[in-house]
Amino acid sequence: MTDFEAPFILAIDQGTTSSRAIVFDSNGKSVAVAQKEFAQHYPADGWVEHDPEEIWATTLETARKVFEKAESTGGEIAAIGITNQRETTILWDRATGKPIHNAIVWQDRRTADICASMKEEGLEEHITARTGLVLDPYFSASKAAWILDNVEGARARADKGEIAFGTVDCFLISRLTGGEVHATDATNASRTSLYNIHDNKWDDALLNKFRVPSACLPDVRDCAADYGMTDPDLFGRAIPIAGVAGDQQAAAFGQACFNVGDIKSTYGTGCFVLVHTGGAPVASNNKLLTTIAYRLGGKTRYALEGSIFVAGAAIQWLRDELGIIKNAADTAELAETIETNEGVYLVPAFTGLGAPHWDPHARGLITGLTRGAGRAHFARAALESVVYQTADLMDAISKDGVCPKTLRVDGGMVANDWTMQFLADILNVPVERPRVLETTALGAAYLAGLQAGVYQSTDEIIDRWRLDARFQPAMGNEDRRQNLAGWQEALRRTLR
Repeated sequence: MTDFEAPFILAIDQGTTSSRAIVFDSNGKSVAVAQKEFAQHYPADGWVEHDPEEIWATTLETARKVFEKAESTGGEIAAIGITNQRETTILWDRATGKPIHNAIVWQDRRTADICASMKEEGLEEHITARTGLVLDPYFSASKAAWILDNVEGARARADKGEIAFGTVDCFLISRLTGGEVHATDATNASRTSLYNIHDNKWDDALLNKFRVPSACLPDVRDCAADYGMTDPDLFGRAIPIAGVAGDQQAAAFGQACFNVGDIKSTYGTGCFVLVHTGGAPVASNNKLLTTIAYRLGGKTRYALEGSIFVAGAAIQWLRDELGIIKNAADTAELAETIETNEGVYLVPAFTGLGAPHWDPHARGLITGLTRGAGRAHFARAALESVVYQTADLMDAISKDGVCPKTLRVDGGMVANDWTMQFLADILNVPVERPRVLETTALGAAYLAGLQAGVYQSTDEIIDRWRLDARFQPAMGNEDRRQNLAGWQEALRRTLR
């Protein structure tokens, strides 16, 4: 037979650059994995789009692959969990399911002027008080309004309820259920700038401010809940969709961050630090976001979050645009060939800067170049930029009164030992890497498992967390100070 414990759970992890599907057994062990990248579209400066049909096609292809492979072992898929790139916005025809425009990606900055005008009207404080979010084009509301304003007839049709709005999870649920279910979860809803995180409902005042009709909104459910059954034609039988969470909240769930002060940092296309703050929202005085960590059984838990727009995307830039590396692993080998960064810093503000700066107009900068600078300096600067941005977030978190003693990490970049050691050195706290790096998908699986009865409580999830490696700080205080001072100087030049 197999070494896997039944039942199995299929996790769909729909990300910014690829769609991934993983089947986990009940112990959280990976049974089957499939992944496929899809195209990124840049129609104008600061604009980023995806083709929703390609999102769907790659999601279905990878899900079918792992479904067949996992069930060939003799196990059975009991439920599906979904996690997704957050804030990315799709509007589609309710009758046909066809998108009316490309998805506008979370990185997209086309609505910066709209948000700036709203700030000038004094609306940011009002929006932040209700949503926990800053007024920024990062979030879904202004993206949805842009599509409604720029697709002929869309606004009138949305007012009639003919157009559906949703984040990627919502779109996938609609496709998976054959258009039967239009729903999202509380974590994704909380990232739209349209959802009141205190009252746990869509906010009429915000809908009016952003001019998004209530008729196009999805139902909002718990993270572990009934999201309908898949169309039997997709997998040969109907399977319950039982868990949904935005990627960063799913990663925190997979990292078992269930207690106040538990903190994780995920390194994918961007970097996102999430710290659990308990049963009441905590307002940040340092430009962090207040967000919903998860909602189970109608009870909401909250978090503070720092969002970095470019992390792994900087490594992709080295590979795809500059041709400096062939694969991500090359960066560590190159970085190790020089003892220090020799004054070379990269600020990867390719689509503006996120927390704690929130400057949509900032653009990337590399400083400190000399004639001797080469591939190793660029590779090291890209890796270091991720660490320095994390340090900025951790500084903001500490100023908000949370001082973590350890940091749990996950995502593709954390397999790089050099980067993880540099992270521990710069933060001056131990960094813990779990055995399962794909904790985003694992978190979605755990949520589905809770709803499906595979797990009875979050305590069982805590018991399943396993340490792979712990990185202890080893850098001297003066070296740390000099490294951070160089970063702050590069950042100052970017922001001025």
